[in-house]
Amino acid sequence: MRYKLLGKSGLRVSEMCLGTMSIGEDWGWGADLAESRKIFETFATAGGNFVDTANKYTNGTSEKYTGEIVNLEREWWVVATKYTLSMRDDDPNASGNHRKNMVQAVDASLKRLNLDYIDLLWVHAWDRHTPVEETMRALDDLVRSGKVLYIGVSDTPAWVVSRANTLAELRGWTSFVGLQIEYSLIQRTVERALTPMAEALDLAVLAWAPLGGGLLTGKYRKDNPKAEGTDSKRAGNNAFRAANKKNMEIVEKLCKIADKIGCTPAQLAMRWVADRPGVTIPLVGARTEAQIKDSLGYLDVTLDPKFAKQLDDVSAVELGFPHDFLRNPEIMKVVYGANFDKIDDHRDR
Repeated sequence: MRYKLLGKSGLRVSEMCLGTMSIGEDWGWGADLAESRKIFETFATAGGNFVDTANKYTNGTSEKYTGEIVNLEREWWVVATKYTLSMRDDDPNASGNHRKNMVQAVDASLKRLNLDYIDLLWVHAWDRHTPVEETMRALDDLVRSGKVLYIGVSDTPAWVVSRANTLAELRGWTSFVGLQIEYSLIQRTVERALTPMAEALDLAVLAWAPLGGGLLTGKYRKDNPKAEGTDSKRAGNNAFRAANKKNMEIVEKLCKIADKIGCTPAQLAMRWVADRPGVTIPLVGARTEAQIKDSLGYLDVTLDPKFAKQLDDVSAVELGFPHDFLRNPEIMKVVYGANFDKIDDHRDR
């Protein structure tokens, strides 16, 4: 395992993050405490130190199990958790990104985790009712209090994230160092705004659902649509929802290339995500020790540029306006004159 700096920070995190939505059995399909220990131990033995949970996951059990396990060697682990989602549906202040919910949620998470501080706190989703100034100032207060070390944001429009960080930098508040987004071979619409923004602002990108809800494991191919012996009914339902014609073409191409280079489709799908411009770390969950071992195998996969291009081509999405407009040769000519190909831009990666 190698380590990456988390955005603009100096924090070193492993090149794979362990997601814990499947830790805890409250939702009917997760790992019990004993299996969870095995998953964490396997991950840590490979060099993994970055774990991601949330107050909502398995009704709080995910945080409880995570805390019990990481407390055995607290200094090693970079523990991330999230707030925003409703913990009590009948209480209008038990959800959202406002200060009251933030303070209550962080105190509750610290209690469940049995930790003195949270390494990274994520805003779990955009709350359009809370002013971004309120959220950023309250997050800064948490960092200054020592309860939180770094902050990140998940599932939020690019314009909101960029406005939030610009505001924080202008006022001397703590700014986001990370961005969580859904990103995979079957979900590339984030390339229209989110990943370019992350590159420009030096935000670490964690890609959740890199296996496309299970579709990119290859279990739900055209010749095996029912996928007997699958891990969970939930994964199967996600896969079938995603199984349109284009996505099945992506899966077929993925499986063929995986066969050629000697890895599993899942490992290849994660390697593709990890190699994307602006993507820092695949966020990968596991319900069993065997699943985390298979996922860790992606670290040994090297994706040849010709195969990467084949996957890029089959999974490409239209970027739309203004991207396509600005790439039109006639528009480029009037913007740059005849000089575009003569300009060496060190920022163009």
